[in-house]
Amino acid sequence: MTEGRADLTVQRAPDGVAFWIFVTPRASRERVGGLRGDALCVRVCAPPVEGEANAACVRALARALDVKAKDVGLEPGARGRRKRVQIAGEAIRIERRLRELATRA
Repeated sequence: MTEGRADLTVQRAPDGVAFWIFVTPRASRERVGGLRGDALCVRVCAPPVEGEANAACVRALARALDVKAKDVGLEPGARGRRKRVQIAGEAIRIERRLRELATRA
């Protein structure tokens, strides 16, 4: 790993990017940043019941990446803490922002 560069794996797609997140539900405050392995950490206040934490993840990622919530997609059937995310939009800008978020502790 090079200095100043996170080890976040981001795959570019024709209409955006895809990457992994690691979710912490029932956090004391919402926060997007830091890494757990190759996944971006997303902390949400919502509990992991009836899709509440997944919906909170979508909203938190949309705010952090400055995209619309409808442009954030979780892999269908996303269960557990590690989830695959697709973001539609300008791939270069989104990837740059993801790298900034990944370096936050």
